[in-house]
Amino acid sequence: MFLFITRRLFFALLLLFAVSVVTYLLFSALPVDPAALTCGKNCKPELIAANRVRLGYDKPLVEQYWLFLKGIFVGRDYGMGQAAFSCPAPSLGYSFSQHECVTTLIGKTFPVTAFLSIGAFILWMFIGVGSGAIAALNKGKWQDRLANAFTAIGVSLPTFYVGLLVLFSVVIWLGILPFPHYESPLEDPVKFLNAMILPWITLAVLSAASYTRLTRNGMLEAMNEDFVRLGVAKGLTRRVVLRKYVMRSAMVPIVTIAGLDFAALLGGAIITESVFSLPGMGKLSIRAVVESDLPVLVGTTMVAAVFIVLANVIVDISYGFLDPRVREK
Repeated sequence: MFLFITRRLFFALLLLFAVSVVTYLLFSALPVDPAALTCGKNCKPELIAANRVRLGYDKPLVEQYWLFLKGIFVGRDYGMGQAAFSCPAPSLGYSFSQHECVTTLIGKTFPVTAFLSIGAFILWMFIGVGSGAIAALNKGKWQDRLANAFTAIGVSLPTFYVGLLVLFSVVIWLGILPFPHYESPLEDPVKFLNAMILPWITLAVLSAASYTRLTRNGMLEAMNEDFVRLGVAKGLTRRVVLRKYVMRSAMVPIVTIAGLDFAALLGGAIITESVFSLPGMGKLSIRAVVESDLPVLVGTTMVAAVFIVLANVIVDISYGFLDPRVREK
């Protein structure tokens, strides 16, 4: 198992390096001058040239990438003399439009996205796996038909529509909750819950629909396997067969999709954060696109890539525990 984990971690590091190279090259190939984006429309050529030197855009592309990669581990200095400033490690660049290090901006917005992702993930796994299991154990009955209807509706509705519908119904029409305004849970837990409960429900309902169908189909397929029939023939109780054989087999594809979905949310739930005005990484990314803030775009893209790669590693390791045959590969 140790060699299995070590091998997966090694390939994950190689993949992250490749992603960093491709991401940096793609944004560097854009037909814009990054130095010209560091000031307003009335920016003088002299200031553009000074900013180009200050941010290192005057250097060859390979050297620029090396400075970017080096900054992740040891930090990075910009400019010279009294105008010099630095971004501590891990440095992902400097945003001239927001006058802050990219890592600082991500550090301010990431907790919001993390709270949103964790709460929605727990809720949709509970609803999706639970309703899928109930549907599988009651195949053909009203519970199964209700779960299928929920799945059909959930996978058909877009995120922004559900978010606006929930916001209008609960806040404006019924007046059950005040209009969401995010506050840190350490400062005001009540406002924090008021701001997060509707986004949690929006993401949970949409994602739980897919997990309901996946769990139902996985359990029904596992129930027809020979090893399940063998467990029943050996006299094992229904609860033991479901827990030890059926659910363990059905969880393999669920773990795969759950890990990637959770990583994608951590990379920035752009639509949900925009609908509910949450100051997370998704909103930061949208602002970076509007303002053509290339350092922030590179930084948020890299952070999202890191989460997706790490999710793949965790999924692979989880496979090793759920299915011992995977460890030999």
